[in-house]
Amino acid sequence: MIAQRRRRWCQSLLPCSAGPRRCPPVPGAHHCLCAPSRGCPAQLPWRLLAWGTFKMAWLWLLCAILPAFMVSVTANVPPVFGSNMSVVTLAEDLPVGAVAFWIVATDRDNDQLTYGISGPNAYFFSVTTNTGEVKLNRSLDYETLSHFQVSVSVSDGHYHPVQKDLRVIVQDRNDNAPVFLNTEFTATISETLPVGSVVFSVLAEDKDTGTGGVVQYFIDNVIPSTDNSKTLFHILENGSIVLNGSLSYNNKSAFYQLQLKACDSGGLLNNSYIIQCSQPVFLSISVIDMPDLDPQFVREFYSASVAEDAAVGTSVLKVEAVDGDKGINDNVTYSISNSTKPTWFNIMENGVIIVDAPLDREQLPKDNEEVQIQVTATEESLNIYGQQANVSIWVTIRVTDVNDNKPEFYNCTLPGCSFSPQEAQVNFTGYVDEHASARISIDNLTMVAYDPDQGDNSIFLLALDGPDAAAFSVSPERAAGSVNVQVVVRNSETVDYEKAKVMSVQVVATDSVSGNNSVALVTIHLRNINDHRPMFSQSLYELTVPEHCPAGYLVTDSIHATDLDEGEWGRITYSLLPGNGEGLFEVDPNSGNVTVKNGTLLDREKQAMYYLTLQATDGGNQSTTTTLQITLQDINDNPPVVRGSYNIFVPEEDGNVSVTIQAHDDDQPETNNSRLLFSLLPGPYSQNFSLDPDTGLLRNLKPLDREAIDPALEGRIVLTVCVADCGVPSLSTEVNVTITVEDINDNLPVFNQSSYEFQVKEMDPGALVGTVKAWDADQTETNNRISFSLSGTGVNNFMLRGDVLDQGWAEGHLWLLPDVSLDYETQRFLNLVVSAENPGPQGLSSTANITVVVMDVNDEPPTLDADSLQRISVAENGSQQGQVAQVIAHDVDTKALLKIELVSVICTKDGVDVGSVCHGWFSVVANGSVYINQSEAIDYEACHLVTLVVRAEDLTTDPGFEAYSSNGNLLINIEDKNDNAPYFLPDNQTFVIIPELVLPRQQVASVRARDEDSGKNGNIKFSILKADFVSNDGAINPVQAFQITSSMEADLFIGSIYLVTNLDSTIQGTYQVTVQAQDQPAADPALEAQTTLNLFTVDQSYRVRLQFSTDKVDVGANVEEIKAALIQATRTSVYVVTIQNIDSMARAQVHSYMDAYFVFSNGSALTLNELNMMIRKDQDALKQLLQQGLVVVSSQESQESDQPKLLTSVIIGLVVALVLVLVIMATALLCVRKSYHRKLQAMKAGKEARKTPTEATTSTAAIPGTNMYNTERANPVLDLSTKDLGLEYLSSSDLDSNSLNSLDENSVDLDKDSKELKKTLPHNPSEPDPEPLSAVLSGRPAGGSGQQLSFTNHGLDTTDL
Repeated sequence: MIAQRRRRWCQSLLPCSAGPRRCPPVPGAHHCLCAPSRGCPAQLPWRLLAWGTFKMAWLWLLCAILPAFMVSVTANVPPVFGSNMSVVTLAEDLPVGAVAFWIVATDRDNDQLTYGISGPNAYFFSVTTNTGEVKLNRSLDYETLSHFQVSVSVSDGHYHPVQKDLRVIVQDRNDNAPVFLNTEFTATISETLPVGSVVFSVLAEDKDTGTGGVVQYFIDNVIPSTDNSKTLFHILENGSIVLNGSLSYNNKSAFYQLQLKACDSGGLLNNSYIIQCSQPVFLSISVIDMPDLDPQFVREFYSASVAEDAAVGTSVLKVEAVDGDKGINDNVTYSISNSTKPTWFNIMENGVIIVDAPLDREQLPKDNEEVQIQVTATEESLNIYGQQANVSIWVTIRVTDVNDNKPEFYNCTLPGCSFSPQEAQVNFTGYVDEHASARISIDNLTMVAYDPDQGDNSIFLLALDGPDAAAFSVSPERAAGSVNVQVVVRNSETVDYEKAKVMSVQVVATDSVSGNNSVALVTIHLRNINDHRPMFSQSLYELTVPEHCPAGYLVTDSIHATDLDEGEWGRITYSLLPGNGEGLFEVDPNSGNVTVKNGTLLDREKQAMYYLTLQATDGGNQSTTTTLQITLQDINDNPPVVRGSYNIFVPEEDGNVSVTIQAHDDDQPETNNSRLLFSLLPGPYSQNFSLDPDTGLLRNLKPLDREAIDPALEGRIVLTVCVADCGVPSLSTEVNVTITVEDINDNLPVFNQSSYEFQVKEMDPGALVGTVKAWDADQTETNNRISFSLSGTGVNNFMLRGDVLDQGWAEGHLWLLPDVSLDYETQRFLNLVVSAENPGPQGLSSTANITVVVMDVNDEPPTLDADSLQRISVAENGSQQGQVAQVIAHDVDTKALLKIELVSVICTKDGVDVGSVCHGWFSVVANGSVYINQSEAIDYEACHLVTLVVRAEDLTTDPGFEAYSSNGNLLINIEDKNDNAPYFLPDNQTFVIIPELVLPRQQVASVRARDEDSGKNGNIKFSILKADFVSNDGAINPVQAFQITSSMEADLFIGSIYLVTNLDSTIQGTYQVTVQAQDQPAADPALEAQTTLNLFTVDQSYRVRLQFSTDKVDVGANVEEIKAALIQATRTSVYVVTIQNIDSMARAQVHSYMDAYFVFSNGSALTLNELNMMIRKDQDALKQLLQQGLVVVSSQESQESDQPKLLTSVIIGLVVALVLVLVIMATALLCVRKSYHRKLQAMKAGKEARKTPTEATTSTAAIPGTNMYNTERANPVLDLSTKDLGLEYLSSSDLDSNSLNSLDENSVDLDKDSKELKKTLPHNPSEPDPEPLSAVLSGRPAGGSGQQLSFTNHGLDTTDL
C-alpha cells in the first residue's frame, strides 16, 4: 500500500507533456525518481527540492500512525462462519434466480459484514454482499458437474476476508430423455428365421440416475400396419427385438419398418413426476426370400391350336413359370414329362412349345382331336430342402384340320370300315336285273366313299361318269366324312339284258373345297328276269280270329296266287310285308297258309282289326300283293275297372254313409262279358254297412262310434267292395272304400292312479319330482289332449310340464322350479292336487292327489377355518424342517369326508410375481398338514412370500352340489438369513489428492457395495481397516488421515472417504486405504468384504503459476475458457488453487495470477517444463491463452510470497524505519547545505546551456530514467563529466546508470529463438529513440545456465518510458 501511494505521488510530479510515467520502486530504496520528458530539463532542481521536503514529512507521518495501526491489529476479532457452512445440496432443476442458500456468519464485534463467493465455480451463484443471500446465477447440470466447491468469504472491514470452502452437491433430476446409441437402424433377416429369434438389438442411454435412468423400450408402430404385423415383433427389456411370428416374403411382406422409442422409468423434474421419452427412431427390417416354394405357372390353363400342316419348328404357344420365391427369382427350365403324342412336340428353354415332327390330325381319335402335353418347370438351384423344386401342368394343343385329303373309295359297309390307306380301291362289281325299276340299287355293290378331313373339308360331291352314266344315278350326291354309295337304276328301259349283258359307270368323288377327286370304276352285270309276276284273285280278304288265340292258330288256308311263268320263274313264295300286324301273324312261304304268330298280343280292347299285306313272289323275284282284313273276336279277358278312389269322412254317432261305387268293363258292351255285379267282402266292420249289388250304393246300417274302432286305425274303416262281370269265366275287381269316422269330445280324462307319492332330495333346485299319467278315450289329439294343473300347499315351488303320448295318454312331469330347492329340515312333506282337463268347451276334468316326500342329502360345501390360515414365517436355507402349519376345514353335513388339497402356489418378491421358483418348497397332505418339502431350496433372495392357495373337498358330496370350499390363502413369509456377503462394485475411477487443495472433512474417494440380503442383513457399514502412505522410495508409513461414512442411494451402499487432517503437500507418494464392508445382521454372524483403494498425491512441486495481464475479476470470469484451452493443450484435469491480483510492487505487465495443478487420470502431474512444451505444441490453445491475457508461466516458488512473512517483514521494516528516522533527522541539517550548493551549480549549468549552440551538443544516447548521458556521464548542456556538476552523490553505485523502469528477471522474449536481439544504435536525431527495454536487454549476456522460460505479450512495451 505504501508503495502504491508512493507511485501515485510520483506520477503527480510529472506536469510535462509526456504525461504520467510508470515509476516502479528501485530495489533496496524507499523512494522513486520519475523521469521528466527531455523537453523540460530545467524542472529537475524543483522536483528534487520537493522530494526532499516530502521525504521528511512522510517519515514523521509514519512515526505518528504506527502505534495506532499496531493497536487496531490486536483489538478487533474476525467474523466466524456458521457450523453448517460445509455442504449444501441443490437440485439441478433449481431455476435461475432462485435462492440457493444463505452465507451465515457471526461477528463478535457486531461489525457490518460483507459476504462474497469465489472459486472456479463461483459463476454459478450471485451473492447479496450485505445479507449473504446466494441466488443461482447459472443453471446446474448433474450430468456435467455432480459436485463442486466454492469459497465463501465474509469480511468485517478490518481483516482480510475469512474464507471457507463450501461443497455443493447437485441432486439429479429426470431432465434427460433416453438417447439411442445405435448409429444404424437396419437389419436383414431370413424369412425362415425361427420364431423367438433376436432380429436386432438397440441400446439407449439415459444420463439420469435412479429410475430416471432405467430405460424401457417400446414398439410404437409397425409398417405395414396389418393385424398380423402388429404382433409380429416384440421388444425385450434389454432392447432385443424378437420375432414373434412366422415370416413370408411372398405372402406377407418383404419389408418392415418399426417405430421405436425409449422411455425412462420416470422421476422428479420441477416438482412433478414425469417420464422422458426419446425421439422415435425407425428400424428398417428387410426380409430375405429363401427358396422354399415351388415355381408357379403364370396361368392356370394353357391351350392352343395348330394346323396339322404346320412345319417342323413352328411355335405353338409359350408357357411361362416363375419362381414362387419372388425375392430369388431363380431361372426356370422347361421339359415335357408326358404326352399323348410323344414325338410331335418339343419345348425350348424359354418355354416355347414347337412342332417337332409332322402332324396328322387324322391319326387322332375322331372324338378327341387334342394332344395333351405335361410340361414340367424346374428351378435351376436347389431349394432349402436340397431338392430341385418343380411344378407340372397339362397343356392342351388342338390339331386343326387342313384339307389335305381327297375322298377315296373302299369295298366295305359302314360301320365296319377301317379306312386304312391300303384298303382304298378303284374297281367295283355289281349286279342288276334287266329292266329293273328306277331307284333300284345295284346288287352286291359294297362301296363306301370316305374323306378323312373334318368339317367343311370332309364334304365331297358324288357323280357318275362313263359310257353308261345316263342309265344310272348315284346316291347320295353329297356327303360328309363317309357314306355308303349306291348306284341305282335311273332309266330301266336302257337296262336291257338283250342289248348289253355288262354295263359300266365311273363314280367320281370330288372334294367340295379343294376340288380334288377320286374315280372308281363300277362294272354292272345284268341278270335276265321273268317277264310275268304272280296274281291274287282278290285284292281284299276279310278274315276273323279270336283274341288271345294260341300261336299257330290257322287264320286261313284258302288264299293262293298264280304265275303264268313256269319252272323257276313260276315257283311262288309268300311273305307278309311289314305293317301294323307285323310280329302278330305269319305266312307259310310255300303254301300261303296264314297263322297266328303271337296270340298274346291280340287284344280286341286295344285293336279290334288288323290289315296285312300278303306278297307273292315268283322265281324271278317278281311279286304282287293283296290285303288281308283280320277282325278279332271278343272273349272275357278284361276284369271290371273301378273309377276313382273312395275316402269318406263322417262324424261319429250322427253321421251317415251314402256313396255309389263307379265301375266299368272294357269287354264288348251289351254282353255278359261287360255286365257288372257289386258285393261287400267280409271284414271287421262290414256288418255295419250294406251294398246294392246292381247300383253299387253303400250305406251304414247303424250309428258309428269312433271309440269302437281300433285306435291304431285312427278312426278309419276300410271296406272291400268286389265288382265282377258275368262272363265265362267271370272276372272281378276289388276296391277299398275308406270311411273315416271323425272323433268328437265325448270322453273324460282319467288318471292311471288315484294318488301319487314322490320322493325328492333337498337342495336340488329344478329336480324332477315325479310323473303323473292320464288317459282320454277320445282318439284325436284335439279331443284327447290333456292339460295338467296343480293346487295345494307349496304349489309355488313346483311346475308341471305335460307331454302328449300315444293313444290319448299324457304325462305330467312334476319339477321343482330352477331357483327353488326344498329343505328337509324345514318341511318334510308337501300335499298337492293335480287336475287333468280337456281343453274343449265341455271343460271335462279329473283329479288325483300327490304327496311329495323330501329326502335329506349331503348338500353343504365345506369351509376353511380362518384361524388355521394365519400368516406364518419360515427361515431360508434349510433352517427349518417338517410340519409348519395345519389347515383345518369344517362341514355341517353329518356324513362329510373332507380332504385338503393344494390348488396353486404363488411366488412373489417385493410384490412382483417371480414365476415358479418356489413351487416345490412346500407340500400339503390330505389332512391339511403343511410340510417343508425342499428346505435347502428355500431362498429369500429368490422369493419373499409364498402363497399356498388351498381348498377343502367333501368326498361324499352328492352330485350337483359344490364339493369344494372357497380357496384360502396360507401366507408363508420367507425369513432372510444372512447368507450373502457384501461385495464391492467395480469402479474404474482413479482418485487423486492434491494436498494443498484438500481440506479436512472434504471427500477424497468413495466405494460402492451391495448385499443381496434384505433388511438388517443387507445393511452395509463401511470402515477403514488401515491406511498407509507409500512414498515414491517405497517406504510405507501408517497414517490416521481418513474416515469413512456410509450412505445409501437406491439399492447401493456408498462409502464416502473424507480427510480428517491436513496433508503434507511436500511429500510424494500414494495413500493405500483398505476399506471393509460389513453387513449388520440381527442374529447371524456378520459377513464382510474388503478392498484397497490407491489415492495418488500430487505434491506442491507440481504447482504452476500462470500470470495474466488482466485482473483477477476478468480471469475469474474467463476461468472456464482458460481451463478449456489448457485441457485442450495438456489432456489433463486442471485444478485451480487460487486466482489473485499481484501487488503493485510487482512487474507492471502482470496484474493477476492463477495457481493450478495439471493432473493425469493415473495420478501423475505435469511439471513446469512439460506444461510449457505442451502449450507451445498446441498453437490454437496458445492463441486462446494469449487472448485471455496470459503473460508468464512460472513455478510457484519463484513468485509466491507468503502473506504472514510479508506482514512480519512490514512490521520489522516499520520498526527499522523508526530507527532510521532518528538517524535521518540527525543528518538532515548536514544535507541542507549540500543541497543549496547543488542548486547553485544547476542554475549555473542552465545559464551555460542557454549560451551553448545546439549543433555543439553531443549526440550520445541518453540512459533511460536518468539525467545522465552515455557511459562517460557527460552533461547534455556543457558536454562535461558529471563530476563537474557535483552529482556523484546521487548514485549509490554504478547500478544507477541502468534504467529504473526495466522489468524483473522473469520478463523475457516469448519467442527468443525467432527474434534477433537488437543492438545499440548510434544516436541519430532524425530517427526515433529505440525502445529502452530492448536496448537494455540487448546488453545482457546471451545464453545462461538455466532454460529461459518466458512469454512476450506484444501489447506491453516500455517505449513510453
